[in-house]
Amino acid sequence: MEVRLSSRPDSGRVIPLPLISHHSASRSSVTCKYRCGNACQHEAPNTSGNAYFGDIVEAVLSRRGALKATGALALTVGGAAMLNGTAAAAPKPAPARGAVPGTDFAPVTPNTEDAVVVADGYQQGVVIRWGDPVVEGAPEFDFANQSAAAQEKQFGYNNDFAELIALDRTGAESLLVCNHEYTTEEHMFLGYDENNPTEEQARIAWAAHGLSVVLVKRQDDGSLKPAPSRYNRRITLNTPFELRGPAAGSDLLKTSVDPTGTTVFGTQNNCAGSLTPWGTILSGEENFNQYFANADSVTNPVAKERLGRYGFEGTASTRKWERFDKRWDLAQEPNEANRFGWIVEIDPNDPSSTPVKHTALGRFKHEGAAVQIADDGRVVAYSGDDERFDYIYKFVSNGKVKQGTSALARRHNMTLLDDGTLYVAKFTGNSPAGEIDGTGKLPADGKFDGIGEWIALASGKESFVPGFTAEEVYVFTRLAADAVGATKMDRPEDIQPNPVNGKVYCALTNNSNRGSEGNAAPDEANPRVGNKHGHVLEIDDDTTGTRFGWNLLLVCGDPNDAGTYFGGFDKSKVSPISCPDNVAFDRHGNLWISTDGNALDSNDGLFAVPVDGPERGFVKQFLTVPNGAETCGPVVRDKLVTVSVQHPGEIDGHNAGNPASHWPDGGTSQPRPSVVAIWREDGGEIGRG
Repeated sequence: MEVRLSSRPDSGRVIPLPLISHHSASRSSVTCKYRCGNACQHEAPNTSGNAYFGDIVEAVLSRRGALKATGALALTVGGAAMLNGTAAAAPKPAPARGAVPGTDFAPVTPNTEDAVVVADGYQQGVVIRWGDPVVEGAPEFDFANQSAAAQEKQFGYNNDFAELIALDRTGAESLLVCNHEYTTEEHMFLGYDENNPTEEQARIAWAAHGLSVVLVKRQDDGSLKPAPSRYNRRITLNTPFELRGPAAGSDLLKTSVDPTGTTVFGTQNNCAGSLTPWGTILSGEENFNQYFANADSVTNPVAKERLGRYGFEGTASTRKWERFDKRWDLAQEPNEANRFGWIVEIDPNDPSSTPVKHTALGRFKHEGAAVQIADDGRVVAYSGDDERFDYIYKFVSNGKVKQGTSALARRHNMTLLDDGTLYVAKFTGNSPAGEIDGTGKLPADGKFDGIGEWIALASGKESFVPGFTAEEVYVFTRLAADAVGATKMDRPEDIQPNPVNGKVYCALTNNSNRGSEGNAAPDEANPRVGNKHGHVLEIDDDTTGTRFGWNLLLVCGDPNDAGTYFGGFDKSKVSPISCPDNVAFDRHGNLWISTDGNALDSNDGLFAVPVDGPERGFVKQFLTVPNGAETCGPVVRDKLVTVSVQHPGEIDGHNAGNPASHWPDGGTSQPRPSVVAIWREDGGEIGRG
């Protein structure tokens, strides 16, 4: 039995339901339009001819004709149904509960409920929704009468990354920090005219982007409730940010409004993030290209190449913001676009502090960034570039961390990401090219694994890439990484170090173009043609060094498909998983994975999997989210799990006048992106029998 939080307020909590037949639950076109500017409907911007796979690349490419045939065969591996755009029915997970602490729960059955469905024995409740008050003076949410002034004080739209920062040892009070990735105007405004948006609608959207900081208190029943606090804060597209690091003040970052190249208003399309060891939040600016207009008006060939590599194209933007502020018009402010695509850092402990954009970590479509402290006290930050055929990066600081939680220590540690060396990853496999046939079949040694090299791009004012100045490396990092032959990956998204075993885990969501005509062929780090389900990479890094080992922990999809792999675990017992996106860890070191775009005809969800021991690879589904929604920003604590439920009801053919969902408020209400908390009914630890 599972527990469903229905969108009907009178439905009750426990509803036994039969296994539901699956329909396609992959991402809708309206989500793609507003979240990433339809990135997957365009050719990937990485058209470089760099080496894909070390010394074996020629052998792989010589087999491209065979791989095309293999790709057609691979489409039938999971069943002929895949040929007509549907996936094979996902199996119901076996009832085995497992013994690893943190994962001892009965897995949720894949489903298409318009509800949050959690494992038996767990309770759930909404923490905060789009439009709920955050800062003092915020009005109550009124969907039909939104205003920019109200939204500046209310919880933003489409919450993604989330973190809980405890204010005391008990965790009774915490700061909830959330990203607000993007706005979907036709679901926010009744009668929205995408060809003629109003200025007020644009300003509401500017205020709905960014981040929220809000105090939450643990209740006696286990739930979380927001509360007024001096810490509460909204960061929007109107909030000043400081540009710092080696590219700050560059001519490439100067505009008519900011001739110094050191101050930017706002942050946008913030996706994943992390909590630093010193208590601040890192957040990644991702699909920023879609917000800018008139890329086609740029005729300078160098500028046009740079814009093209970041996916800038077309005339008018989707949201038409350029009508109300020239900074969104590349014809008027060509450098404004260069001021987005960074890792930003905010200090939730100081609501008066100015957020920072760190140029030393490079500019690309950051999913996020996460830090670990090396043995010598330096910090290492890992980041993925979420685009088909783009790269994985790391940054190693020159300075060392200052211990303690004082404001002085925090200010020092916030400077560490401004001075160091930026690297990009190159992967080499251990298996002969002939054993990587594009189907996902394991090579003879039983693993997809190998070694890797971190290639230095720049450090401070010194560039290591011929033909690039250091400023150009930082501002046009993708082009610099192309030049040094980095390995093209299948959409590297969230990447986080495991605090228990020290290894680094990266979700590679999918890449339907892998192995297609004119695109990179499969390699051992990206082993499937038309990779629709994604995989999870495990890196054993030398931290501050330039060498690493790697393997694929998961090759995702239907366990009945021969082209899937679950860390060597018995596939008859695992939950099906598709399109991994965000990763997190519990205190036992288990990996928790949220998904985005499930291509197995089930709603997206949250999954737990041990990474060490006899149950390594035993994937178990902990929850699913409502129809049209994506599972984001998992936080896993001993007695609490939270997830961001993003874009519920974002289904083609629906809009604010015809909502596809009434989650979470029920009745005839509009769907609202929200943060949900989950806890055990008996108050015990998550995943402990």
